[in-house]
Amino acid sequence: MQAVCVYCGSNAGSKPAYAERAIALGTRLAQEKLTLVYGGGNVGLMGTLADAALEAGGEVIGVIPEQLVGWEVAHHDITRLEVVANMHERKARMFDLSDAFIALPGGFGTLDEMFEMLTWRQLGLGDKPCAFLDVDGFYAPLIAMMDRMVEERFLHADQRRDLWHGDDIDDLFAWMRAYQPARSSKWLDQKRRGDLR
Repeated sequence: MQAVCVYCGSNAGSKPAYAERAIALGTRLAQEKLTLVYGGGNVGLMGTLADAALEAGGEVIGVIPEQLVGWEVAHHDITRLEVVANMHERKARMFDLSDAFIALPGGFGTLDEMFEMLTWRQLGLGDKPCAFLDVDGFYAPLIAMMDRMVEERFLHADQRRDLWHGDDIDDLFAWMRAYQPARSSKWLDQKRRGDLR
């Protein structure tokens, strides 16, 4: 593992604990000699995370769409800033650059990016670990929804267990380094539509 992608909010959130966790994660990535790949912003948790990694001597690669550069939220003081045409290219490029994916608290964009990675893995388009690093139970309702998906047979239990969720950075890094991807099929029922009775 050489590079880790972190998705997180372009806003700071309502609690100091969110920024504290972003600082802790950015610092830890640098200490582990892992390159931080992130969305290239200088605002919110994104900026806090990147600055923490840089201050700890780490390498930081940002990937940002042209539109957001125009809004003047690009971080120009990181190791490398890559400007892409749109959000689709951003997600693909971040996938190519990264060996694992972590979500800190965030909004629609954070969930969109992480769920696309989970979907790609589910379809066999990648086998990289995905984790939600929680702060004060922020992601607990989302994780409960995933458990509901398993209960209602929209998600394979193995693929749910394949996703890490917790609030301890030491446990997260131990899990990522030992990660072995689930090999279960996306489809819970092998019958196709024409075969249903």
